[in-house]
Amino acid sequence: MAWKLKNDRPIYTQLLEQIEQKIISGEYMPGSELPSVRDLAADAAVNPNTMQRAMAELETRGLVITNRTSGRVVTQDKDLLSRIRRDRAVELTRDYTAKMTLLKYSREDILEFIGKGADK
Repeated sequence: MAWKLKNDRPIYTQLLEQIEQKIISGEYMPGSELPSVRDLAADAAVNPNTMQRAMAELETRGLVITNRTSGRVVTQDKDLLSRIRRDRAVELTRDYTAKMTLLKYSREDILEFIGKGADK
């Protein structure tokens, strides 16, 4: 996994977002076992406590389930995964629309850009 971490926000938040992205996009399939915290931390070159904090938040959100004997697995709740994926899409769309509006593009212009992007 290629980790893209910046100094502008807390590292655990970025880890959380990146793992969540892998889960909702299907890279980590529902029911699949996740690598250990130590392995993930080593791969991301972060402190294991930082990775543990991100994993604990994923568990709080219901995306990850901890089994004492078999480690952490991705939830199999497809409704939850769909809802989070849709929420992420809405958030990204709002961000994009707001930035395009700042550039003084109309709704029609924005839709045209989206249509052209889909053609590529």
